[in-house]
Amino acid sequence: QVQLVESGGGLVQAGGSLRLSCAASGRFFSTYAMGWFRQAPGKERDFVAAISWRGDSTYYQDSVKGRFTISRDNAKNMVYLQMNSLKPEDTAVYYCAGTNRYGSTWSNDFGSWGQGTQVTVSS
Repeated sequence: QVQLVESGGGLVQAGGSLRLSCAASGRFFSTYAMGWFRQAPGKERDFVAAISWRGDSTYYQDSVKGRFTISRDNAKNMVYLQMNSLKPEDTAVYYCAGTNRYGSTWSNDFGSWGQGTQVTVSS
């Protein structure tokens, strides 16, 4: 079992940047693909990005391609989401989670959810 804790959220102006971090504990972190999701008030939890267990492959939601970058450091049990050119529509609570089904964008295929970190982008 992997436990996850997100951090790095905050308030930023449109066009700005934030780097989210996800700290993992547990023996099997490096064997899981990892993903980031986000949930805006009153909306479903949406897929943002995912990275393979070795960190050599990634995929993204279309709306964040070219602006967000997911990465991981298995030696430190960390996953990151670098967010650039932020827009007000990126405002949401961001969650990281693990999966054995790399390639999925379905939240039910992910588990060990963290508590989330709030990202607010002002216009």
